[in-house]
Amino acid sequence: MSRLPPLAAVRAFEAAARLQNFSRAAEELGMTQAAVSYQIRQLEARLGRALFVREKGRVRLSETGQRLLPAISGAFAAMNDAFAALSSDDAEVLTISAAITFGGTWLSARIGRFQLRYPDLAVRLLMSNELVDFDAANVDVAIRTGTGHRPGLRDDFLFRSHVTPICSPAFRDANRIEKPADLLHVERLAPNDPWWAGWFAEAGIGTPPARRQGIELDSQLQEAIAAQGGFGIALMTPLFWRAELDSGRLVRPFETLYCPGTANFLVHPEGRVGVRKIERFREWLHEEMEMDRQRVPEPLWAPLS
Repeated sequence: MSRLPPLAAVRAFEAAARLQNFSRAAEELGMTQAAVSYQIRQLEARLGRALFVREKGRVRLSETGQRLLPAISGAFAAMNDAFAALSSDDAEVLTISAAITFGGTWLSARIGRFQLRYPDLAVRLLMSNELVDFDAANVDVAIRTGTGHRPGLRDDFLFRSHVTPICSPAFRDANRIEKPADLLHVERLAPNDPWWAGWFAEAGIGTPPARRQGIELDSQLQEAIAAQGGFGIALMTPLFWRAELDSGRLVRPFETLYCPGTANFLVHPEGRVGVRKIERFREWLHEEMEMDRQRVPEPLWAPLS
């Protein structure tokens, strides 16, 4: 610890280096520009090296400054996470951000069981397909689709992404859908989605479908409404539509699944591993997934390599 420079000087360097501007760093830190400049010069004197190149009223990082910045920024981020965790670990609200389709179907149908198990925790469910900025948003965990391995985050694998054509029984019967090639000639929702070409190839049809005009919707939630109304057939994830498929409101004409190479993950900052409300939700989520294991082909439970 005796070799560490004063924290005030390190903080001034990190802000100035990140913002590439002493004046903006001073505003962020609530200091004067002169004070920021003084702290940085003190740090440079201690190190015996210049951290910035000063030229014509502007500053840019020196080679030494460029080497230091990632480690310093990471250290401050880790400290911020640690103090944030202390203040929120015992908070009574678990805020979950889920992708629209997953949150509005599978998770919404089950989250009440989590609430009953942990009545001391209130649950706030936000649904959005936008990536979560954990530093800026008041979100504890997110459920997103991707390939995992994001720096600074724990990506907890849930299951592989998969879709298959799903429609209403009336649409299937009216269009006499009996073989995969029949779907080349019926109304497909999001007809130019590249996943359609992937599914046709998986079904043994090498010729990709021709581009055509059609209905483009933002999520499977909207596609399910359109499909139940008989307006077309959509690529959907059968796991999310178990009730509709079991009741016969929707049907999947073929067993063929297309896997685009992504997966669903539970995501949160690495610095919050061990936080009670996060760990309890993680455990519960895996328990619920296990209950659906027999409804999804076993390879889809294998993590991405």
